[in-house]
Amino acid sequence: MERRKITGPFFTGHSAIEFIYKLPALQVQRLCNCDHLELALANTLVGRFRTVTGRNVNWRVGALLAGCGKRCGGLLGFGLIKQSEHCYDDFISPMTNPVYFEDPRQLTEARAIFIDHKLPVLLGAPAGEIQLFALQVRARLTDRLSLIAVKDGYVDSSSPLIQNGWADIGAGLKYSLYRDACAGRLLSGGVRFETYSGRRTTLQGNGDGVFDVFLSGATRIGSQGHYMTSSGFILPVDSQAENQMFYWSNHLDRRIRNRLYAFTELNWFNYMKDGSAFPAPIEGGDLFNFGSPGVKGNNLVTNAVGLKFKPRSNIETGVALEYPLTERRGVLANRLTADMIIRF
Repeated sequence: MERRKITGPFFTGHSAIEFIYKLPALQVQRLCNCDHLELALANTLVGRFRTVTGRNVNWRVGALLAGCGKRCGGLLGFGLIKQSEHCYDDFISPMTNPVYFEDPRQLTEARAIFIDHKLPVLLGAPAGEIQLFALQVRARLTDRLSLIAVKDGYVDSSSPLIQNGWADIGAGLKYSLYRDACAGRLLSGGVRFETYSGRRTTLQGNGDGVFDVFLSGATRIGSQGHYMTSSGFILPVDSQAENQMFYWSNHLDRRIRNRLYAFTELNWFNYMKDGSAFPAPIEGGDLFNFGSPGVKGNNLVTNAVGLKFKPRSNIETGVALEYPLTERRGVLANRLTADMIIRF
């Protein structure tokens, strides 16, 4: 059979995957450089896709087309900040538990977040709501290391218990422990520190800060599905002013159209120690840490359903409705989260 060499453009993300679907069985010869790829065709091009034999071969080719072998340098001076890794461009980022549910990929991005959070009746105060406007920033420093700034923002409140004001600021580092782009699997770990810079009357700024030590992983499921998970420990510097917790968040999605994803997420918060700073045994969830007494051993579990749309391979926007599953719901009646990510 005749073998022809084809040198083509550099593809990323969905364009690589869509390109693969238009080709017959492919054999990758070698990744030449960041800009061009040399391929050997197993047979001549045809106008329809034929299944490639071998486990995940189509994704192996897609990973190479997406530039998993080499990257083309940095975005800022002297390559200080690098481009996002594009081997997993078919994945989407999680939406709920936005402070702690970390995407395991090494990314350079800006993520705008809007949260409309409904409060139940608390301490005799009527039900109310808060709205959070926040911006997360991630910067890929090396192939395996990223800087992550995950908590900030302004809180607008209609509740008499929470006044308008700035939230605490939290940032840290994330490191890739394992990655297999061909199989679509990866695992990362990291640590974050949340300062006490927020406004006290917004129920922020208490204590001396908290550390979050976490692991985050993801895997591709078939050709259209993805699973992502993250768990960690919230370790306050002052365990009386803030509660020590364990959390575990899970995300499952399926691509239902070329650029549209449906997903569900499940978040579990387990309170490991009591505090003494708050007047009532109320769980704060992901946005608040009250240092409440009488919460040790309590569990707060929430579920969310939502949609995400990717108009381009480096842009995604989504919406999710979250609600508690456990009898104990802390400060959460329900929550609507919307976000938009621009990735570089």
